Amino acid sequence: MVSALQALHQHPSAAGASPAPDSGSPLGVDVLPPSTPYLDLDVGAAVTRYRRLGAALPGTAVHYAVKANPDPALLVALVAAGCRFDVASPVEVVAVLEAGAAPADLVYSNPVTRRTDIAFAAQRGVRLFVVDSLEETAKVADAAPATSVLCRIVTSGEGSDWPLSRKYGCSTDQAVDILRAAAEAGLDPAGVSFHVGAQQHDPGAWEAPIAASARIVERIRRDGLHAWMLDLGGGFPAHLEGGAPPLACYGAAIELQLRRHFGANRPRTIVGPGRAVAADAGTLVSTVIGVVHRGGTRWVFLDVGVFSGLVETLDEAIRYRLRTTADGGPTGPCVLTGSTCDSADVLYEKAPVQLPLALAEGDVVRLLGAGASTASYSTVGFNGFAPLPTRLV
Repeated sequence: MVSALQALHQHPSAAGASPAPDSGSPLGVDVLPPSTPYLDLDVGAAVTRYRRLGAALPGTAVHYAVKANPDPALLVALVAAGCRFDVASPVEVVAVLEAGAAPADLVYSNPVTRRTDIAFAAQRGVRLFVVDSLEETAKVADAAPATSVLCRIVTSGEGSDWPLSRKYGCSTDQAVDILRAAAEAGLDPAGVSFHVGAQQHDPGAWEAPIAASARIVERIRRDGLHAWMLDLGGGFPAHLEGGAPPLACYGAAIELQLRRHFGANRPRTIVGPGRAVAADAGTLVSTVIGVVHRGGTRWVFLDVGVFSGLVETLDEAIRYRLRTTADGGPTGPCVLTGSTCDSADVLYEKAPVQLPLALAEGDVVRLLGAGASTASYSTVGFNGFAPLPTRLV
């Protein structure tokens, strides 16, 4: 159980306190805690996004990807709203079960994981696992016998800001072999899984993997195997810089392709969104700690950066909308950077951001749409900076 003191520390706004991390630094030295950075998280807004996504994909079960933001209050609210979950580790399994989810509502989506982690999940009732190789299929058969598996196929990731095609996914031919091997090993070859890349701007990105999935299902059907599920993954966008089509466009495009390629033999479908549920519910609040000019270029330093929650700004992939307390006057280009001494801790340089010319030390900069992959990506204290705390609003 979390004590009242711990709860107050995790969510200081609950008692009207100013948001702040530990009063001690990560190095154990007593210092005055800064007031920023922190993540403002609106749980109600996340639940609304979950419902809108469900409405855009009627008949498809929504499994929230816990890695996006595992805040306990968010998980409890999503369980109450009827959400299911996409998990990738024993810690995430425990978190959603403690939030009230049923084991049958979980899909363990990590295609390569520890044998003991698979066994842990199976012992707690998880019955659906994702694989993408013969080796991991054999591992699941050994650690979680008689469970069901989805085989993850590779996608191009084109159209997304954060492609997910390098590390996981197999070809259609390999998927057929894997599902056949799963059946021979006593597993249920439940179907196919894929991910079109995070912050996907093209609703048509699902067409090719849906078509490939249908071919896989048809080939194993000829062997007498019945695939009954298709995991359409995540990729549904948040409101970030550059915009994206509304969720309804994604739902319509996916529905069209499911009808086209599966027809009357359509399997059960699920999705695993993280960003689409949590991102727009969060605002990362930071403070300008310095403005310097180098060679005619203005550099704005924030008290938050790559290592304290903004990993997805690497290569300037995810671009957040910005609001400041100096808004309203003339603006100009600047490089936006974090506060650590690592040269990789630069948010936007190749494509500078337009910020007020009056922006100065002490001004507040809010990064909108930052509820996903920020607090959960934050380091434990690199360079002496504390992890990013969350404040419920």
